[in-house]
Amino acid sequence: MSTPLDLSVVVPLYNEEESLPYLVEQLTDALRPSGERFELVLVNDGSSDRTAEVLEQLSHNVPELVAVLLRKNYGQTAAMAAGFDVAQGDVIVSLDGDLQNDPADIPMLLAKLREGYDLVSGWRHQRQDAALQRKLPSRIANRLIGRVTGVKLHDYGCSLKAYRREVLSDMRLYGELHRFLPALAFIEGARITEVKVNHRARQFGTSKYGIDRTFRVLMDLLTVWFMKRFLTRPMYVFGFGGLIAMLGSLLASSYLLVVKLMGGDIGNRPLLTLAVVLGLAGIQLFCFGLLGELLIRTYHESQGRPIYRIRETLRGGRAV
Repeated sequence: MSTPLDLSVVVPLYNEEESLPYLVEQLTDALRPSGERFELVLVNDGSSDRTAEVLEQLSHNVPELVAVLLRKNYGQTAAMAAGFDVAQGDVIVSLDGDLQNDPADIPMLLAKLREGYDLVSGWRHQRQDAALQRKLPSRIANRLIGRVTGVKLHDYGCSLKAYRREVLSDMRLYGELHRFLPALAFIEGARITEVKVNHRARQFGTSKYGIDRTFRVLMDLLTVWFMKRFLTRPMYVFGFGGLIAMLGSLLASSYLLVVKLMGGDIGNRPLLTLAVVLGLAGIQLFCFGLLGELLIRTYHESQGRPIYRIRETLRGGRAV
């Protein structure tokens, strides 16, 4: 591209043929007057309706539109990752394609980001969704995620977010990790805040989320917790657990040895089985820790991934 872009708007799409033309119109209406050099990166995640056809038609009429057509339905996280990889803007904004996020809020997110933050997350403070099926589970999940990750946000599930490019370049997404982007960015040292944004009732189609998402979110939450605490030091968790298990095995074995020397029968004691199990488990956990340390070392060295991030360097009071 001949000139750099200020902004890339990434939108994952799945069966949004009805809302897509309105979405593109609202995005261009919100961004063209701002003077930003922008692009709209719309990712079709293997839709089964006419989303791909509508997207191709719009790409001929909207010069800012970049259509990304995935081969099949990979899920929202993969679609967002594809959009992030294609995006060329210095700032990247993500939002849903169902018109519930308001494109008119994007300039507000950009203004907040330029106050010195690395990530600005939207907060749907007047959410237009069913209270029992969507709002209550979301409220519980937000509190749980905030407690586990240490990043206190009111609305992790809001897709309307603004990022500095360098923040996203440090992260690799998989599973359902798109909703944990603030926590992943926090691990990398990002400065995070949130702003209240408008939320609208769904106009077309039905929600793509089901109850099965809860299980996937919980599993990914455990992954994020482990990454936050032990990403560069897996020996701390596995090795410590292994040492505790081996210590328990040693104490139980010592007691049984004393009983045996005093003429007692230990062959039928459950404690003997426990001692053996603890010993084997302790050795395995300790070995897991060593393997984890070797894998982390290989990961950082093979990818040239730094173990630190420099926000700014000053010399003589001036940034260099």
